[in-house]
Amino acid sequence: MPTILYEGQDLTLPSGAGKATYAKNLGAAARRLGYATKVLVGIDKALQRREPLLTEIALYDARAERWPSWPVNTELAGAAIIGKPFGIATVELIGGGSIVDAPQSNLREFDATLVATRLMDVARLHFRRYGRRASLRLPAPPAIFHATTPAPLLARHCANLYTIHDLVPLRLPYATLDDKRYFLRLVRHLGKTADHIVTVSEFSRQELIRFAGIPEHRITNTYQAVSIPAELTSKNEDELADELSHAFKLDFRGYFLFFGAVEPKKNIARLIDSFAASGVDRPLIIAGPLGWQHEIDVEKIQDERFLNYRVQDGNIFADRRVRRLSYVPFPQLVSLIRGARAVLFPSLYEGFGLPVLEAMLLGTPVLTSNVSSLPEVTGDAAVLVDPTDLDKLGSAIRIIDQDADLRAELSAKGRARAEMFSSEAYQARLAKLYGRFAELPKSLPCSVSPGSNVNPDGRRPASP
Repeated sequence: MPTILYEGQDLTLPSGAGKATYAKNLGAAARRLGYATKVLVGIDKALQRREPLLTEIALYDARAERWPSWPVNTELAGAAIIGKPFGIATVELIGGGSIVDAPQSNLREFDATLVATRLMDVARLHFRRYGRRASLRLPAPPAIFHATTPAPLLARHCANLYTIHDLVPLRLPYATLDDKRYFLRLVRHLGKTADHIVTVSEFSRQELIRFAGIPEHRITNTYQAVSIPAELTSKNEDELADELSHAFKLDFRGYFLFFGAVEPKKNIARLIDSFAASGVDRPLIIAGPLGWQHEIDVEKIQDERFLNYRVQDGNIFADRRVRRLSYVPFPQLVSLIRGARAVLFPSLYEGFGLPVLEAMLLGTPVLTSNVSSLPEVTGDAAVLVDPTDLDKLGSAIRIIDQDADLRAELSAKGRARAEMFSSEAYQARLAKLYGRFAELPKSLPCSVSPGSNVNPDGRRPASP
């Protein structure tokens, strides 16, 4: 059985968000196709070869590593000075399953987990030093190594694939803290040396061709998939209403919802200003973790304009028209999406826009942006608006609030559109991609074949 090794560092983050979902879905699809799957992640402690249990514990250890131990410091200092000329050591966790209720449960979706000390930090230092990827010292070469982000890592004697979701650091430099020079250098390097580049929309594919200079035949767009367990979608409206009332004090279909990281590219400050100007008196719920440069958005969320008071049973209670929920478990998030009057997602830039697709799958009307990949994902199944125009945003929110027929139409169209991004369709696209590389002899250099890129409905994308 061919093995695919995934780089999955985002799976270990408390809020890996879209990229963690992407990595998890990749692994699940590959297993359904018959591949064995392994995932490679970094830990903040030195590897314990004589005590494998301690290596597994290190993956989940809650002890804060403000000051790394001397072996870790030595590893980082050495990588900064001479890189990793002999490769990055990895250890495969033996057995696993020793940790009770492990928080990184996404790792259980893979057949095995490999770990390396400060994996991404060491790899970046090596790339800065030499301008090329750091080799991985693996117990055995897989058939395919697939990095789920543009990581400067190399697995020898197999095909090396790299997913580049978008070019946010280059196209919205004010919205991230990435080193832009490093990012551009790495993307161009991968475009020249990788066996293949994978991306998640035709929009991102064209961005990579135009801004990173990657040849068209070296990039395949697989899109993404969305699937939600049936047990989370089987609750009837009465059950949903009770859950929303008890858990969040919200009325079924009585609120608007944004969900995703609170960060500049999500355009939350403009969303809140346009929501205030719309005249809609229903609450707006912002559900998601704090990302980079979130201060302006948080200030908007806490604006006194949205603080109201009510009297009930002789007591005064404070209500907010704009509320933020910092963390919502996925089952409750599904209920929040299903119970919303509409999902508002006026992002400035998305490589794909998974929240929009999740909302459509659940039959919730969507208002989103008319830029980047979002029109490509939604088709005519959403209200599209210029995300920088406050008047148009506010007007669109007001219309979607007042027009029940429009909401019903968007709900039906959204479900139909989401079927184009089903797990089965995604699996078929991955089967075609992986099938080109999995059977290559491990002792020979991996070759590159022309990419195949089709839209979810089977049509070839138009030329740029």
